[in-house]
Order: sequence, then C-alpha cells, then structure tokens
Amino acid sequence: MPRPFHLDGAEQRVVTPSARVGGTRRGLEMLESVLASGGLVLLRDSVEWEGRSLLKALIKKSVLCGEQVHILGCEVSEEEFRDGFDVSINSQLVYHDLFRDPLNWSKTGEALPGGALGALRAMYRRTDPGPVIIALDSLSWLLLHLPCTTLCQTLHTLSHQDTCSGDSSPVERVCVLGLLHEELHGPGPMGALSSLAQTEVTLSGTASQTSAHILYRRPRQRPTHKIQWFSILPDFSVDLQGGPPLESQPYPDPDTPLVDPTTHLTFNLRLSKKEKEAKDSLTLPFQFSSEKQQALLCPGSGQATSHIFYEPDAYDDLDQEDPDDDLDI
Repeated sequence: MPRPFHLDGAEQRVVTPSARVGGTRRGLEMLESVLASGGLVLLRDSVEWEGRSLLKALIKKSVLCGEQVHILGCEVSEEEFRDGFDVSINSQLVYHDLFRDPLNWSKTGEALPGGALGALRAMYRRTDPGPVIIALDSLSWLLLHLPCTTLCQTLHTLSHQDTCSGDSSPVERVCVLGLLHEELHGPGPMGALSSLAQTEVTLSGTASQTSAHILYRRPRQRPTHKIQWFSILPDFSVDLQGGPPLESQPYPDPDTPLVDPTTHLTFNLRLSKKEKEAKDSLTLPFQFSSEKQQALLCPGSGQATSHIFYEPDAYDDLDQEDPDDDLDI
C-alpha cells in the first residue's frame, strides 16, 4: 500500500493544494524519465520498501499516454493486481495470468501455453505495431523458475525488438518493467540483470519518505544518477517531494561504514613548518653546488691527493680504444 507522508512534532509540514499539484506534475516528469529510454527497466525493492506501487504508477502513466500495456502476473492474483485502478485503466490492460495455474495442473485450458517461458516468447512474437509496455510481476518469481541465462537471453530479445515477426512494421519502442526483490538473489543474477538494464530504480528511504535512486544508462554516454523523494497516492499518482535534511539522509549502504583512508598510515601526508624548513635546507647528494665542484677540481695544498697504479696481468684483455669515446663528456 502507498506510504502516507507525515512528519511528527515541530517538523510537521502543511501541504497546500498548489504544492500538491506541483509535486504531482514533477512526479509525472519522473515517471516519463524512467520510461523514456525503453529497454529493460529494473525496479529493485526490498521487504521494507515495496515496489509494486511504483510499478502500477508506471503502468497507469503508460495507459494514459495511449500505449499498449501487457502484464505478466506471477506473484499476486489478477484481482489483487487490478485493485486500485479505475475502470478506464483496467479496460486497457492485457493481463497474462501465470499466478492461477503456473504449471497447468488443473488441465482446464486456462493456463498459458509453455508456462512462463512460453508467455515471454509469445510477447515478442506479437504482430501489433506501436510502443508497448511489458510489466513483469515479478522478475524474482521468474528467476526462481527459469535458468538465469535463459531468462537474460529472453529479456534481451524482448527489450531489443526492431521489427515484428512476420511483419515489416517497425516497433516504435518496447519497454520491459521488471519488479525485482533484490534480497532474494545473490550477486550473480543481480549483476547479470543489471548489465541488461537501461534504467535501474532502487527504492529506499527514511521513516517517513521513500526515495528512488535512479541510474540511467544512455548509449554512447556516461551513466547518470539521480535521487528522487516521493510518495504514491491511493490513485497511483506520484507526488514528488523534497528530501529530508542532510543529517537524516541515509548512507548508500548502511551495512558498510565509511572509512577515512588517511587514518592509520605509517607516514605523514603533510609536513609541519619546522619539517618543511629542514627539508628545504638539506643538500641532496646529486645536487652539484659550486663549492663542491671547486673542492673536487682544485684540491687545496693541505688536502691529500690519490693516485691509482695499475699493473696489467698476463691474461688481461686490453682494448686500446676508449670505450667511452662515443660519449660527449
């Protein structure tokens, strides 16, 4: 169910009708940005922050824009999923019910032929042109019943349709919305699905507000990241809100505390004033000062001079040429 927006005590905020209209308008812009790129859109939720309400908000936005919407229902019944939509929205939805009899045990002929995989493949063999939204409720259910590689290959084919099978009519845009309960899966399946996604929405928040961490991947562009704070109204409209104060915003990963990399070092990164003066006054061995040069070239009368006497051995290999003759010394 949508989370109510309220603040207790002195921080309680009065939301005027004009502010509500402005937040709803910005909420529509947020939904448009999520759907704009097409391809695979991952909605990553958790036990604390459910994502089905956001999925239904995206479906409502697509229907109001005149797009065809196909829904593959796996986790909840069709009646529960349609609950909250008005008649005009429900009449435009094409619902594929995999929840009632996923394994065709009843033999009534109501089950989808081929099961989950057959239902997915039937969606990209459609013949109706135009932009299409395919909502999968949920990808977690499909991952538990299909091999990860098979599901990823099917999703790639489903979200990269250029032409319809048996028809030359171009598909304007295909957007696959996949609800993913990230706490149920390991890093392998999560990484595979993340690599296929054009947009990722990760839900989190604070005690009173929900946040969406949106990652956009555009072709030939660097990924961009945006954080939106919002609430979902009972009619599945999105009301965009301002974020909480900076001190109350959560860390990206609360289980991993931030560590200062400069602590517990075996050396100093900065010098004190006295250490800097000692460093500047130190003459390094390779620095050839004029005093050192004069002392080496013109030794004083009191300094002892050295001579090297060499008597060659019978087996010494003497070379009459100077080996350093080619050097400009």
